[in-house]
Parts: sequence; C-alpha cells; structure tokens
Amino acid sequence: MVLGGGGFRFGIYIGMYAALRQAGKAPDVLLASCGGAIAAAIIHNLPDPDAQRAWLSSETMYQFWCGLRSTEHAALRGTLLRAAKRKLSSARAPVIPDLFHDYLFEIPPQLPFPPAAGAPQVDVAIIGGKLLFGPEDVGQPRGQRKLYAETIFCNQRAAAALQGMDSPLADARWGEHAIARELLTDDSVPVTEAARISIADMIYFRSARYRSDEYIGGVLDLFPVEIARRLGREIIMEFKEAFDQVFSIPAWRAVLGVDGNARLRYANSHLADMRIDSSDVSVVLEKQQLQQKLDWRRNRIELHMPPSYEIFVQHMNDQWQYGYDRAREALARPALQQPPVRRANRHSKPLRSIEP
Repeated sequence: MVLGGGGFRFGIYIGMYAALRQAGKAPDVLLASCGGAIAAAIIHNLPDPDAQRAWLSSETMYQFWCGLRSTEHAALRGTLLRAAKRKLSSARAPVIPDLFHDYLFEIPPQLPFPPAAGAPQVDVAIIGGKLLFGPEDVGQPRGQRKLYAETIFCNQRAAAALQGMDSPLADARWGEHAIARELLTDDSVPVTEAARISIADMIYFRSARYRSDEYIGGVLDLFPVEIARRLGREIIMEFKEAFDQVFSIPAWRAVLGVDGNARLRYANSHLADMRIDSSDVSVVLEKQQLQQKLDWRRNRIELHMPPSYEIFVQHMNDQWQYGYDRAREALARPALQQPPVRRANRHSKPLRSIEP
C-alpha cells in the first residue's frame, strides 16, 4: 500500500488501513512518504487498529503539532514574493537551494511516535532524499548537477528486492531534474527516524540531519508506483487530487526540477489492483488539519492548531473516518475498476501545501 504524502491529513491512512484489515485485505508492506510516513510509523509500532486510532488523537500528537513554530523566514511578504518568483520562472532547479536555513517552521524535538507495542504486523519502507551538496554550495548555478539521491529506508528483504533498481525519476520522461540515477537503500535506520526524515518538506521544514548526512523528505517522490511494483505483487494506491498551481507546482520545479503535474498524472493512471479515491480530501476535510494564518499586520505566516484539544480529537476522528469510508468504497468496487472522479468545489481555497 502506497501512503503518498497526505500532509497534515495523514490520519486518513490510519482509517484506510483499519478498513483494509477489517476486510482481510491488510497490506504486507507500507511504502510511505512525507505525512504518510507518520501514519506508517504509528501502524508499525501499534499493531492494534484501535490503538492506532487512539494515538492519532492523543495528547502527545496534539502537543507535537502545537509545538510547531514559525522561523524568521516566515515573513509573509517575503514568502509571497519568493513564491511569485518561482511561479514566474520555468527553470528547473536553476540554483542549489538553501534547505539548511530557508524554511518556514521548526519541528519540535519530541516526535509524535508511540513506543512499539508487540510485534509489527506490517513491514514499512519510507522515502527520503539524501542531499548531494552542502551549505557551501547553496546559491551556485546547478547546471546539470544532480542534487538528491532517492533513498528508501526499509528492512533487508525490501532492500534486496530493490537491489540494482534506478530511481524511478531517472527515466528520461521526467526531464532535466536534479535527482540522481542511483536508488539508495538503508536498512539501518529505525522506522521513527526514517519518518522524521521523510517529513522534511522543502520550504516548510529544514532538511533532516541523520548521522553525518542531510536529507530532504519524501516530497522527492510522492508517487513511488515503480518502487511499489518491485516490493509487492498487488498494489493499493490512492487516486489523488491535483496540486495547486500557485505554490506546489512551482516549488517542485524550483527545488527538485520535477514536473509535479506530469508525475501525478502518471501515478493516477498507473495500473493498481485497488484504487482508493481521495481526490476530494481538501474539500471534505478543509478545516480538519493545521491551518495557515496570514497575519498581514505582523507580516507573519503562522500555523494554527484547533483552539481546544476536544476539537483536535474531532478533527482527527474526521480524518480517520474519511479514510475508512473511502477504503470501504474501494473494497466494494470490482478489481481494477478506476474510481469515479470526485469534482472538487471550484470556489474552494487553493491548498497552501507542497503535498497534494
């Protein structure tokens, strides 16, 4: 099962997994990136679906999100100006980006992962991207240089299955991007550390340092359909909504050199054995996540949690229920039948997120 992205709505994956397990269709492997990696770590450490759901709305999770803080770079006007420059430029990762200092929010040091309770019932593979440059290279023209090595944090069995495979993004169809051909695997990183690496989204958060290396998060490859095919005989994937054109697509192009729309279209059309339709998630769950507040008077961008723990619990329950219901819909459809496309409200506010 591919848990591709999810952003701050990663609770939908906990619900999806519960529905699949209830139906006797629980996946053997979770292939996760970005927000999906948080869900994968929770599922891995807590085999019981009721415990997974409880942790999703726990005080620990609430305090973690409340601990997110804006940095000095979260000035509203400067952020919007940089976004406008990315929007107006068609260049693919023209310069080496500053992923060490230029980011909007600080992640609390205490991560929201439960201690392991019993033997895991699912294997986990988590996506990140090893940086092939250092702070001293920031601002230099990239030219043809590759800046990231796609890395899969997984167990030895999965690493063996991926041995000799190139990064899916090495294919010429994806153009002159900044991702190296070689696909790396690492079976020495704990699941929770790998999840921490995977949520290190460009622009939002600092690159993640682990041991002596720096990593960008799973945003490097939110739709790892080719890797999924190497890891499993049957694939469960979402049918995902489009990226917003103002922030997300230009950010992918400027930092990674990848056409996010083209990659999404490929993933949504790639053959899957079960397709779970989440294409209306930003409409149905518009409020059930962290909200970005634009404070013009203070010239700041802030992340705002629900005003009370009780409202947070309701939001997390809404996320879980959405994922559960969508997975149940998918289970009821004949195998290989594509889900109907859900039409999002054209008047809804565009997402302010790197992930769809």
